[in-house]
Amino acid sequence: MPKPVTARQRLAALRRYAALNGEDFNGQDLASARTSQLWFTRCSFIRADLRHATLDGCRFKLCDLSGADLRGASLRGVSLAGCDLRGADLRDTDLTGATLGRVNTGTPPFGLTDVTRARFEGASLRDVRTEGVVGWPPGHGER
Repeated sequence: MPKPVTARQRLAALRRYAALNGEDFNGQDLASARTSQLWFTRCSFIRADLRHATLDGCRFKLCDLSGADLRGASLRGVSLAGCDLRGADLRDTDLTGATLGRVNTGTPPFGLTDVTRARFEGASLRDVRTEGVVGWPPGHGER
């Protein structure tokens, strides 16, 4: 009987730019997961453990990452559009070149990314682009 594949192993095995739609990773142990620029749409990562994960170049559209633990994760060049990151732990993450924005859902205020109560202490925010982000940390400004 084959050994069950963990969510971390499944994500690592996906080819570059593979699209995942409506997947449920709530509360999953995805610590140190490595991906190949995956495209997530309407996926849920509520309270998922993504510590030290490598998610460089991934695209998240209308995803729920509320309460997710992303401490020390590499999110270089990631795109977060219309995502919920309320209460997410992004301490010591590398968000270099990331884009946080909105999705045109057809109904104002559209699908805004929400980072209310997210923690960013020690995060690298170099060249981060934001537009339509709720709760962005003071002093980091929107561009």
